[in-house]
Amino acid sequence: MCASRTPAEWDETFELFVDMTLGYMALNMGQRYLNRIERLPMHTSIRTGHEYMLELLNQHPDRMFNKIRMYRPCFEMLIQVLRQQTALQNSRYLTLEEQVMIFVYVISQKATNRMAMEDWQHSGSTISVVFTRICKAIASLSQTFIKAPNFDAIPDEIRWNPKYYPYFQNCVGAIDGTHIAAHAPADVANNFRGRKSTVTSNMLAICSFDMLFTYVVTGWEGAVHDSRVLTTQLEDPTSGFPHPPPGKYYLVDSGYSNKPGFLAPFRNVPYHLRDARRRAGGINGPTELFNYRHASLRNCIERCFGVLKARFPILRYMTNFSLIRQREIAMCCCVLHNFIRLHNRGDPLFDRYGVDGVMPPPDSDSDDDAPSSSGTTRGEGANSRNDNNFANDMRDRIMFEMYLNYN
Repeated sequence: MCASRTPAEWDETFELFVDMTLGYMALNMGQRYLNRIERLPMHTSIRTGHEYMLELLNQHPDRMFNKIRMYRPCFEMLIQVLRQQTALQNSRYLTLEEQVMIFVYVISQKATNRMAMEDWQHSGSTISVVFTRICKAIASLSQTFIKAPNFDAIPDEIRWNPKYYPYFQNCVGAIDGTHIAAHAPADVANNFRGRKSTVTSNMLAICSFDMLFTYVVTGWEGAVHDSRVLTTQLEDPTSGFPHPPPGKYYLVDSGYSNKPGFLAPFRNVPYHLRDARRRAGGINGPTELFNYRHASLRNCIERCFGVLKARFPILRYMTNFSLIRQREIAMCCCVLHNFIRLHNRGDPLFDRYGVDGVMPPPDSDSDDDAPSSSGTTRGEGANSRNDNNFANDMRDRIMFEMYLNYN
């Protein structure tokens, strides 16, 4: 049992109880008082988001291009397509035009949610909801604007260029992978680290020589080699990969195997355009000539990636989106790339990168000239040796015919 307390101890305990009770009551009353204070409005700019959109639409066209990387006619056509082919409409407080412009602004300026809140004078939740809604809608148009090439036609870029015709007349496009910035959870981040230890995702793409994407797959971990991504897509019957018909082929770099449907350069021979142009002695032998022209023609895929990342810097500086949303963002960028290419032939970025031989900045995590450990893609063994020999013979014939006409 507890020892009996003295009157002085009881008085001290009572005073402590009273002090605690009064303190709690004062805290509670103070909180109620603060809750009654009218909250200060945050988005009080004279210029609303709608007025900002009208300002960009109606003033100097370069202001709009600098902000969302497209001009007004192309933007208005995009709005028309979204109204016709998706369920997007005006919301209660935002027009569809403002919603789309907010989305394109974010991916063109690598803007954070806070930056978009300030520029467009909307709450963070509104910006997030609008971004997600428009992202899903544009990604759903991928099958409309990213289509397989015409395998029956000879591309004009080959037909009318004596460097490439008739040697590459059966070529239908170029394939490569590129690394885009990613934000991955800590428990899986190592799977997304490329050769430079940065967190990236791997995107495989096919493009035509007119700089249009004809196939895109996004979301692969950055640690996965390009050849594995390609092989997996080839083996998956649901991937929608546009397999070339017999006799046709895509151009690939030395990170892939030379096999039917995929024409690779000669390994251990100078290949990249910058390497060939630095050589004082020029072209030395048939294999170097083949590799040089192969690189010059395949350069279209590098230029496509250059335009894509220059237009949408979010692909270099991805913010904290979910992995699923990051895949959709990358696909949206490719859809908009093709849309702008189809509807605005005078686009400044395409004009800058559209010249044959223009070399965009190198991709720091690219798998170019980095063959897999076995030197072949997964699934290639004895059963495919005859096919590979046939592909090597075809490459030799092209090489010798090219060199014969070169001298």
